[in-house]
Amino acid sequence: MTKNIKEYAGKVLIIVENLPVPFDTRVWQESKALTEAGYKVSIICPQGKGFEKKFECIDNISIYRHPMPKEGSDFLGYLNEYLTAFVFEFYLSLKVLFKEGFDVIHACNPPDNIFLIAAFYKLFGKKFVFDHHDICPELYLCKFNKKNILYYVLLLLEKLTFKFADISIATNESYKEIAIKRSKMDPDKVFVVRSGPDLSRLIIFPPNISIKRGKKYLVSYIGVIGKQEGLDYLIEAAKYIKDVKTRNEIQYSIIGDGPYLNEIKQKCILYGLDDVFDFTGRVSDAEMLKILNTADICVNPDEYNDMNDKSTMNKVLEYMALGKPIVQFELKEGRCSAQDSSLYSNKNDSADFAEKILFLLDNEELRTQMGQIGRKRIEELLCWDKSKLELIKAYNFLFEHIKDNP
Repeated sequence: MTKNIKEYAGKVLIIVENLPVPFDTRVWQESKALTEAGYKVSIICPQGKGFEKKFECIDNISIYRHPMPKEGSDFLGYLNEYLTAFVFEFYLSLKVLFKEGFDVIHACNPPDNIFLIAAFYKLFGKKFVFDHHDICPELYLCKFNKKNILYYVLLLLEKLTFKFADISIATNESYKEIAIKRSKMDPDKVFVVRSGPDLSRLIIFPPNISIKRGKKYLVSYIGVIGKQEGLDYLIEAAKYIKDVKTRNEIQYSIIGDGPYLNEIKQKCILYGLDDVFDFTGRVSDAEMLKILNTADICVNPDEYNDMNDKSTMNKVLEYMALGKPIVQFELKEGRCSAQDSSLYSNKNDSADFAEKILFLLDNEELRTQMGQIGRKRIEELLCWDKSKLELIKAYNFLFEHIKDNP
């Protein structure tokens, strides 16, 4: 295998728009895996809090950052966001080309317009890998709940992205099916590379009881705080637990940041729950591990919609890696990942979500069993050490294709 890696090693330019690197865990894991396999990796990404440098080299990976465009909320807002990022990305791609060179553009969506940069470079013999992180048409629907012209533009951009891609990388089987059935990608050129957790990063250690603030139980969430992430359901479940079930022994810890954070905080105050909810914002890995290792259960309140049903959530895999039992809504890919390490409540039913939380809290032996099941699934099937083998397989195929079809 080492011989093949050396034979096909090349230079890769990864472009990602929505998160800075190395904060974007998947992109950083992919970059390190490719570097370890003998590839030279450069990355173009936005700046972000804690990642303000325009350029830095980490672990022999060159990172070029541009200003983060303002997030769009309507057609003109999206147009401005995407065009601004596109101009920065194309400019930096030229900089990387002349400074370090690249053989492959590896584009991570959203959005689905990065293929335009790849299409330009394909004129000069470069190859294009599409790393399908989000299904953008469904993401638009879950945000705006309407099929207007922008929705159909996103469908067109998705199809064109797959048309220009030499290979595509899907995060799960649902995304692979979309690539093949909706966008007519050759099945032999679609590779599933799951966003498996790195077990060297997610370390299990004893709980820190002080985090519970004197309560018996801790329920934790980690992730982006946007409207589609469903924190409203968790707040409503907590109110149900307090008011209907008259249970007051639970503390909640919410790790993460996002555009919906202030609304969620205000809802906590409105419901009289601000004393039992801690909002940490983005925290270091050390602080994150301290909280999650203390949690009795972890939750994924992502609402049921076409986007979430077909998407694999990193937080679910991280909960499993730390041996935590989970409560989530009935979602296709959520169940595919967690299986018996999770309980599944009725779709978008906050009261049933609350009942599942209480059932788990009242059954310590079941919590332990479910946590062990989740950890075993990660170790044997879903950890990054397993996923990265598929990434290298995809790249070996790509460079064999280049060799056979220059």
